Amino acid sequence: WATEAEKVVGWAKNHYLSSCLHPSVKGDQLHVPRESLELAILRLKEQEIATKNPSQNLKNLAKDEYETNFVSAVVPPGEIGVKFDDVGALEDVKKALTELVILPMQRPELFSHGNLLRPCKGILLIGPPGTGKTLIAKALATEAGANFIGITGSTLTSKWFGDAEKLMRALFSFACKLAPAIIFIDEVDSLLGARGGSFEHEATRRMRNEFMAAWDGLRSKDSQRILILGATNRPFDLDDAVIRRLPRRIYVDLPDAENRLKILKIFLARENLESGFSFDQLANATEGYSGSDLKNRPVQELLEEEIKGHRLDEIAVLRPLNLDDFVHSKAKVGPSVAYNAASMNELRKWNDQYGEGGNRRKSPFGF
Repeated sequence: WATEAEKVVGWAKNHYLSSCLHPSVKGDQLHVPRESLELAILRLKEQEIATKNPSQNLKNLAKDEYETNFVSAVVPPGEIGVKFDDVGALEDVKKALTELVILPMQRPELFSHGNLLRPCKGILLIGPPGTGKTLIAKALATEAGANFIGITGSTLTSKWFGDAEKLMRALFSFACKLAPAIIFIDEVDSLLGARGGSFEHEATRRMRNEFMAAWDGLRSKDSQRILILGATNRPFDLDDAVIRRLPRRIYVDLPDAENRLKILKIFLARENLESGFSFDQLANATEGYSGSDLKNRPVQELLEEEIKGHRLDEIAVLRPLNLDDFVHSKAKVGPSVAYNAASMNELRKWNDQYGEGGNRRKSPFGF
């Protein structure tokens, strides 16, 4: 009961401080109005109902068939199953997202005054494939205690004329009911690419325009704790208007040796390794590998036994893995992205110009 009372008091304080410019303070005590307390109690009841039957509760929140379309895309924070500790490396990215997302969602009263302290409404994760952009997005929702809404192009398209615009509006209206919420758009360039191309369909253009109009309406409501989080490895294909609405662009690069060591220790924590396994040597030997590439491990011994005709009717127990197994596997499973590939060079150039840590160099005019 003490924990629930603390939740109610905290939510009531957050609502009151975020909804008024001059809070009533007498001495050292903050006088919270009845309205804020009632809203906090209502939120506690809704949370209890959601815990008992989350899917049914989401269906009850949806007001029409368009909002119901997003029920399956919602993952409550307690069901995501990924935390920051499960993400190897990316310490700088975690720190930046903690300041930009987690703190404003958990302590909105600190960001309720002035214009410079308004919470960020749009963040773009850029980087080569397999570096953990989707994983960090899910972990962020867990750490922030926010509902995770995963969106793809198929979720927002329809064969019926005009339905795409209605789906766009329903997405944001449904997210407002689930706040705090993170709307995650993976491969955002495929959904919100540059407009005006010769092959662009009118329905696609109308859908993108409606999405950005609804997005602007969301940004004007600072009390709603909703974040648009996009991820892409082709930011140079995004529309300029989308880039403007994603003011914080964080680069998720290929891991260096130190970070590969952290990733390998997480991936191999439950594996049967020989004693004295050299993680450092393996981390140094996998330069250029992404986190996704490092997941692969050899199972050739089991397959060879089957080919020889030794039927394994029972569960096979492999011998402990040693460093040579991974060295042989490395020869067969190479890195998915070449460091000097044209796409990587273009990605670094874009980050240098528009990203979080870029030096904003501009090419001089010339002939």
